[in-house]
Amino acid sequence: MQKRLSKQEVEFIKKRLQKKQAAFCGYLVSTGDPVTAARRAGFEKNPEQAAEELLCCATVLEEVQRLTEQREKTFAKLASAGYRRLAFGSIADAVSLLFTEQPTLRQLQEMDLFLVSEIKKPKDGMLEIKFFDRLKALEKLAQGDCEQGGVADLFDAIGHSAKAVSDVEHD
Repeated sequence: MQKRLSKQEVEFIKKRLQKKQAAFCGYLVSTGDPVTAARRAGFEKNPEQAAEELLCCATVLEEVQRLTEQREKTFAKLASAGYRRLAFGSIADAVSLLFTEQPTLRQLQEMDLFLVSEIKKPKDGMLEIKFFDRLKALEKLAQGDCEQGGVADLFDAIGHSAKAVSDVEHD
C-alpha cells in the first residue's frame, strides 16, 4: 500500500507541474484516455507523443495516482450517501404523485423521486410506481460499514422485524 502524501508534498508536486501537465492529469483521471487527455489539456500539435512523454514523467504519474485515489474516495462517499438515501429516504413525494391528476413540470421538478426506480402509466390510466429495494441498499451499506458497527446492527434489526411481521401474517 502506498503512503498518503502530506499537504506539503502535494503542493510541491503541483508546483513542479506546469498548467498543461496538471490539466493532463485531471483529464486522464476523468477520461481514462491519455491521448484525449493530452488534447484537452492543450497539447494540440502531437497529442499522442505528448501523452506518451507525460506518462513517462514521475511527477505526472504521482499526481495521477493522487487524483485517482481522491476520486475513488469521493465516489465511495457519494455511493454511500446514495445508499443511505435509498435505505432511509421518504416516499412521500412519490405517493403524492399518485394522487396528482395532471402534475405540472414545476411540481415534478420539485419532487424528490430519488427512491423511484420506474414509473409506468398503463393503458388503464393508472400510475404504477416501483421503488428501489431498501433492503438491498441496507445490505450495501452493511458491507461497507460492518467494521464500524451501526449499519449491520440496524440491518439485522430490520430483518428480524420483517420476519416477525411475515410470521404473524401467515398465522
